[in-house]
Amino acid sequence: MADKKDAPQQQQMTIELGEKEAEGIYSNLAIISHSPAEFVIDFTRILPGVPKAKVHARIVMTPQHAKLLLHALGDNVSKYEQQYGEVNVDGQLQAFPPGVTNVN
Repeated sequence: MADKKDAPQQQQMTIELGEKEAEGIYSNLAIISHSPAEFVIDFTRILPGVPKAKVHARIVMTPQHAKLLLHALGDNVSKYEQQYGEVNVDGQLQAFPPGVTNVN
């Protein structure tokens, strides 16, 4: 029988959420680009009648973390749909909504 001290220790981590970050940032458009070393996700929001959109947050991550995020999002969307029903995107799977161009 293995001794408790021989079992691998599970490390605990505390994640701090600041007051400003807890408010969140609304985004209805994410622009994703990549290089061999990293993925960049720019979060913005487009509003009716406003011809310009500002990037409100940029997240940069390794390809490995991007793939982990992909799996985590897929898992969470699946759980959401099991609880609330299928999410309908009405053909919104294009890179940019009509009339939106990627200008840096």
